[in-house]
Amino acid sequence: MRNIDWSEFVEVGEITAPHGVQGAFRVYPTTDFPNRLLTRKTVWVASLSGPQTVTTAQSHPPVIILKLEEINTRDEAAELRGQTLYVPKKSLPALGPQEYYWFQLEGLRVQDYDTEEIVGTVNKVIRTGANQDVFEVLRPGKSVLLIPALKSVVLNVKLEQGVMVVRLPEGLDDPE
Repeated sequence: MRNIDWSEFVEVGEITAPHGVQGAFRVYPTTDFPNRLLTRKTVWVASLSGPQTVTTAQSHPPVIILKLEEINTRDEAAELRGQTLYVPKKSLPALGPQEYYWFQLEGLRVQDYDTEEIVGTVNKVIRTGANQDVFEVLRPGKSVLLIPALKSVVLNVKLEQGVMVVRLPEGLDDPE
């Protein structure tokens, strides 16, 4: 297996289980655009070398069923259980104004709109399965802060400056 710079890729799913006996497997999408997996010609899997050709893709909510050219048995598909599926960042479609991919938000400093103080840093985006996602914000010397990904809370994202400006809902950051 060759060394791949995974910083140039973005996670789009996790392989959860084999599907059938001919090497297909179930992928739980970790993207806001799971249907894009249905049209991908190639994907990358950390344990496999290089790009993998997708031969079939079917929607079977909440998962996507994928079949790769080189994986032809249930046992081979089972060996991929728990592996992450990636695509190159450069292959992602452009988004509209004030729309961002999750990976672009991770690492941003979170600034309180009212006080202009830096609250912490976005560690990751948590998909809740509800109507909104949540930003996990790490704060030095304090507990983790979970900020809802709502337009009423996240007022501005300045990627160039590495800052997300938020107006914290009342009571969200009460002292412990």
